[in-house]
Amino acid sequence: MNNFKEFWNQFRGAIIGVIIAILILITGLDKLILAIVVIAIGAFVGNYVQRNKEDVKVKLKNFIDKM
Repeated sequence: MNNFKEFWNQFRGAIIGVIIAILILITGLDKLILAIVVIAIGAFVGNYVQRNKEDVKVKLKNFIDKM
C-alpha cells in the first residue's frame, strides 16, 4: 500500500492528465477545443494586423519580394 501512495504522489498530475485526455477524446471535445484555439489565434492575428498595419505591409512586401 505504501508503494501505491508513493506512485500516486509522484505521478498524480500525469494520471489526471491522461484521464482528462481520454474523456476529451471519447466525448469528441477535441474538435471543439481545436476550433476554439483556431478562433483565438485568428482573433490575435487580426488584432495584431489592425494595430500594426504599416509594419505588416512592409513585412508582407519584403516576404513577397524574396519569393
